[in-house]
Amino acid sequence: MYTLPSKLRLFSIIFIVIGALLFGMGYMSTPSTTAEVKEMMAAHHDDGHGGETHDSSHDTKSTDQHEETATSHGEGSHDSEEAHLEHTLHQMQNRPWSALYIASFFFFMIALGTLAFYAIQHAAQAGWSPVLFRVMEGITAYLPWASAIIIILLLLSVFHVNHIFHWMDPELIDPNSDHYDKLIDGKKGWLNSTGFLIRAVIYLLGFNLYRHFSRKWQQNHDNAEDNRWFKRNFKLSAGFLVFFIYTESMMSWDWIMSFDPHWFSTLFGWYVFAGMMVCAVTVIAMVTIVLKAQGYLEYVNDSHIHDLAKFMFGFSIFWTYLWFSQFMLIWYSNIPEEVTYFVTRIEDYNLPFFGMLAMNFIFPVLLLMNSDYKRVNWFVILTGIVILAGHYIDVFNMVMPGTVGKSWFIGLPEIGSLLFFFGLFVLIVFTALTKAPLLAKRNPFIKESKHFHY
Repeated sequence: MYTLPSKLRLFSIIFIVIGALLFGMGYMSTPSTTAEVKEMMAAHHDDGHGGETHDSSHDTKSTDQHEETATSHGEGSHDSEEAHLEHTLHQMQNRPWSALYIASFFFFMIALGTLAFYAIQHAAQAGWSPVLFRVMEGITAYLPWASAIIIILLLLSVFHVNHIFHWMDPELIDPNSDHYDKLIDGKKGWLNSTGFLIRAVIYLLGFNLYRHFSRKWQQNHDNAEDNRWFKRNFKLSAGFLVFFIYTESMMSWDWIMSFDPHWFSTLFGWYVFAGMMVCAVTVIAMVTIVLKAQGYLEYVNDSHIHDLAKFMFGFSIFWTYLWFSQFMLIWYSNIPEEVTYFVTRIEDYNLPFFGMLAMNFIFPVLLLMNSDYKRVNWFVILTGIVILAGHYIDVFNMVMPGTVGKSWFIGLPEIGSLLFFFGLFVLIVFTALTKAPLLAKRNPFIKESKHFHY
């Protein structure tokens, strides 16, 4: 049985506390009036090199331009300046909520991707992976917690505590309103709060029910005298994968793509899936290596790590293929309502946009192309850290432009959210590993897995 080291528990709790404090400080420093926004812009302008927001110099220039225009053209331009300040205020108020959402979704998708990978192993009756089943089950233990957090954040959006989902504004579908949006009104059959929440409950209920029964039946099989639990798990896993591949796409539309309600991509669900899977396999490899370093998982050898690293490499290539397919076709066709998605990110998020491409493609290819490197634990850990950081930035790029626009920055809310969820994830996962033996001893393929050699 695995025993949670006291230092690891303390490490996790410290991250949770520090993360909560940093997020709280960032949230409290959010401006509440346009006057505060104007003061912040003036202060950053005096500094001469930006500040709280990546785009502060741009905002200051815009404000200065509004002020000059107001002097020349009177009251109408003053109204325009106030509208600009009001828009910036909404963006700044969205920023801590967006940071919280990004971090919560990122660790949620790691747990969900691991669950899908676990189901694939059962449905494929894979012979190499049963010695890793308990590691996968430990990572998926975070899923119920992540699901509860996600549903709370979605409810806060539906009840207008935050406004990160722009399409939830009722004025946008009111033909009598000055803010009426014909495109969003045309999508209200799907993008409405009631359907949004019902679908979220269906997704999360399906994911968590599969996790509950599959884990329970797998552990029942350890003490059984026949293979009935194994056969049940095989059928359940095959059925779950059908459910998952449909709901994952719809979940991606609802929870990520709808931040840009005027834009859509038919590849988007697959794109999110690819990022989810590479992060999941990366975390499985990293947790496995950590447990091996602590003296556990004696049957896991270099060939298991090699196979996990191959999946890291393969899913990185798959993600890049989908990124390129989505980007190049939209860019080449140059249809305004489609290309605006990438123009916004290239102009306002240039460094994170191209930076995450290098981290998610170039770096894994260079480090994991060689077969021998896939067996070197510290090489896999190093590559894994870069991959996870790159895909975190990818989620950042998918969410922030539609919620905070140009008023983005890596500051207290972003760092605090990341530290909080990282600490919570580590604490829950490694605590779950103490609940059952680290070897699924009666799996029909366990002997093959123990002696697996590539």
